Amino acid sequence: MKRKSDQKLTFDNLGKTPGLRELVAKAHTHSKAEKEVMASLPPALMEGTRFVCCLEGELTLSAENAGKASQLRFRQHEIMEKLRENELFRFVWKLKVNVSPPRFSEKPPIKKLALSKENARLLKEEAGHTKDKKLREVLEKLASHVRD
Repeated sequence: MKRKSDQKLTFDNLGKTPGLRELVAKAHTHSKAEKEVMASLPPALMEGTRFVCCLEGELTLSAENAGKASQLRFRQHEIMEKLRENELFRFVWKLKVNVSPPRFSEKPPIKKLALSKENARLLKEEAGHTKDKKLREVLEKLASHVRD
C-alpha cells in the first residue's frame, strides 16, 4: 500500500497521469486565450464577460446580462479587428455572445428601517378605529416598536 503522502496528487506527478496532462495543457491554453480576448475588449465591457471558446473561426463570449451582450454585439467588428492582430485569433470571422447570469450573487444584508414616530402614531390611530380585538393588539404592538 502506498503511503498517504505518495497518494496526494501534486503538479510533480501530473505527468504520470495520462489524461490529466492533456487536460491541464488545454486549461493552460484556454487561460492564455481568455487573457488575449479580455485584453481586446473595451474596458467598460471587461467585467462580467467571459471567453467561452473559439472553434472554426467562431468566437463565443458569455456576458452576465442582456445589456452587456448587446453592447458586445454592437462593437463586435472593433473587437474582432483587435483580436485578429493576435496569431491565435487570425481567422476569427464571427462573434457569438451568450447571456449567462452569475450563479450566485452576494446580496447585501437587509437593513431594517426604524419605525418613525409619525408611522407609530398612525398605527395607534388605526388601532383605535379597529373593532377586531386581536388586530387592535397587533397594531398597538407594532406601534410600540418606534425607535428614537
